[in-house]
Amino acid sequence: MELEKMDENDWRYHGEGNRSLVVSHVQNSQVLRLLKYPMDDAEHARQTTDQAFRHIQNIVDYSKNVMKPLLGEECVHHGEAVKLPLDFLRQLSLKVQQERPESRCDKVMDTFSGCALCLPNLTQLSACRLSKRSPQLCIEIKPKCGFLPFSQHVTQEVKRRVCRFCMHQHFKLANGKWKRMSRYCPLDLFSGNKQRMYFAIKHLLEEPQNNFKIFTSGELIYGCEDDRAKQQDLCELAQRLRPHFPSGQPPSNKALLSELIQAIVGALLGTLEPGHAGEPQRRAPAESRAYCQGSPLHPELLRNGSPGLPKHCILYRILQTQMLDSLDIEGVYPLYRRVEQHLEEIPKDRGRLQIDGPYNEKFLEKVVNCPSEDDGSVEYAVGKIHQYRVAMTAKDCSVLIALAPCGQDDTLEPSLEIQPSKPGFTSSVSILDLDPKPYENIAHQYKLDSKIVSYYLWKMQTEKEQHQQQQQQHPPPALASHLYREGQDCTLVFQPV
Repeated sequence: MELEKMDENDWRYHGEGNRSLVVSHVQNSQVLRLLKYPMDDAEHARQTTDQAFRHIQNIVDYSKNVMKPLLGEECVHHGEAVKLPLDFLRQLSLKVQQERPESRCDKVMDTFSGCALCLPNLTQLSACRLSKRSPQLCIEIKPKCGFLPFSQHVTQEVKRRVCRFCMHQHFKLANGKWKRMSRYCPLDLFSGNKQRMYFAIKHLLEEPQNNFKIFTSGELIYGCEDDRAKQQDLCELAQRLRPHFPSGQPPSNKALLSELIQAIVGALLGTLEPGHAGEPQRRAPAESRAYCQGSPLHPELLRNGSPGLPKHCILYRILQTQMLDSLDIEGVYPLYRRVEQHLEEIPKDRGRLQIDGPYNEKFLEKVVNCPSEDDGSVEYAVGKIHQYRVAMTAKDCSVLIALAPCGQDDTLEPSLEIQPSKPGFTSSVSILDLDPKPYENIAHQYKLDSKIVSYYLWKMQTEKEQHQQQQQQHPPPALASHLYREGQDCTLVFQPV
């Protein structure tokens, strides 16, 4: 980027999360991630340029030195921290404000420090030189946690039967976060069973919330960022997707969307280059993550067995990193209290224990080689907390799948691996949203976990009682109750006709 020629009109609103806002360049394959602050605390949240730059550099270091070795060199793009003209940022903030969802406007973009994170625009398949008649298609999926907790510290048995995502849906619905329940279950996506994966993505299509988005040539065309946005009609979506399909496209909208889902499944199961550092030392037993009772799929399909994810596919890597959380938040929180007590007594140890970084090879070594047995030390507690934070990053990451029809006239760059997804398509997969989770957030996660589980148990009990009341008020008609009662002898008599 030529900083002296930065023009806000060359950039457009791309999206935002809880902590940052993203804009993309209208011509070049670049995006800028800019920090956000609460609107009512903006005056106090202003950081100096050095503080903001260090914060963004921490994100770069964490992605580069921790998540990239765990998830794969070719999947993670760490970007770089940059300093931008303040006048450009002020004008850019005014330009994108009208495009932001209302639910996100409680925070303002950082226009004071001049710092941002520059990344490649992963919604475009840069590895293919495709003809102009073939605009590129990109699907973003936030898969969430793909296993049930297997920790001995879990106190509520329901957590071993129903996944966090499915329970959280009830809690979000009650608090007005969403108006409709998603039928998506992460355990179906991570099952490796193509039929279950197909239905998982179909459910994401039907109710995307903020877990599913579709981009064409870098522009968002499908996805529900907040409640005021009406869910797009799938028939309309299919019509918009038709130009992206190879010749001999499916005859119906339903068939076209089905082919899209199959292409996504193929890309998620595609083989990546082997070789990434470290997997959890303790894996969940297969039966502990086989299926979730909150899934809407038929029990027979769920229990019919799953082949499991093939090694070296992107979902396998994400799942293995998620399973670094071997203790669950209920096991991690007491360790957090141990560390807090130690830091109250010896505050200077915060740096030695790398609570706030630096996120380097030494930090990764603590994550990968943390002992499995608790020796009562603060070092063990910090190691498990580091593992939990890395696992939480993997549970909240996003997968970008770039799809493009590949005809006979198209050529592929040799620099990146392009996986065949379905005949006629090439695909490239990337992982993003790999920021470090704050150490101080553990206390909040512990309370939130308790609220989610408590509400789910209350909701299930309430629905059970309501069903029983309805049965009592309107009992089903007894079948031939005047002729036969249970336990009574019966004699079958044939009469001549």
